[in-house]
Amino acid sequence: MKKLIFASVLFMSVFFAKAQVSINVNIGTPPSWGPQGYDDSRYYYLPDIDVYYDVNQSVFIYDNSGKWIREKRLPSRYRNYDLYGGYKVVLTDYRGDAPYTYHTKHRANYPKGYHGKPQKNRGEKPVKNKPKGHDKHDDKHKNNSKKGNGHGHDDHH
Repeated sequence: MKKLIFASVLFMSVFFAKAQVSINVNIGTPPSWGPQGYDDSRYYYLPDIDVYYDVNQSVFIYDNSGKWIREKRLPSRYRNYDLYGGYKVVLTDYRGDAPYTYHTKHRANYPKGYHGKPQKNRGEKPVKNKPKGHDKHDDKHKNNSKKGNGHGHDDHH
């Protein structure tokens, strides 16, 4: 009877240990603005705004007067930053909870404006709904489709 209980406990321990590992591995889905091909990476460094992104926790990490803050949203000064257009440095050589430990090195290696090899985002940039008539692309398309609108090169005066 003791062997059966021991075997059951051992089996359950192994089962739950494996379940725990798979849960930890699958935490955090890379954002759609994240670069393609790096689904197993935990951190991005955004050199244009000097901010880290933790994929596992879905938070931005930034320096606030000497204290590193973790938040779901960018600080207000960067709210208009284009995450889809900005370059993301994927940190593949760091395995810990504080990527800013190497902040001095990251700032030196990836200064503001840094662009390495070309990147494709994992997803498409969402299109914001603009009031009708305010989208330059739509206006340009409309103007090109009308004949004799005064903007074409084929008009004869």
